[in-house]
Amino acid sequence: MSEQNRYSWREHMTILGDVEAASFLPWIERHAAKLGLAQALCVAGPDRIELDITGPAELIDMMEMGCSLGPIDVWVEAIRRAPIESESG
Repeated sequence: MSEQNRYSWREHMTILGDVEAASFLPWIERHAAKLGLAQALCVAGPDRIELDITGPAELIDMMEMGCSLGPIDVWVEAIRRAPIESESG
């Protein structure tokens, strides 16, 4: 994988479960910032959060793991990920 592709990976992440806690969105923002990932919130509801994440694939993997484990006041049942195709053309 080239250095440029490694750092320009983009994915759409859908977090499903009991994710309504007010603390979860700020937690996601802080966790992404700590990992050096860019993130943009798309949808936030009591049973789903959808966001676009940009950064190294390995760090997006770490973001998924972090979201699945914490914080304690949410219950994540599943996380779905899909690559976002580049808009070049």
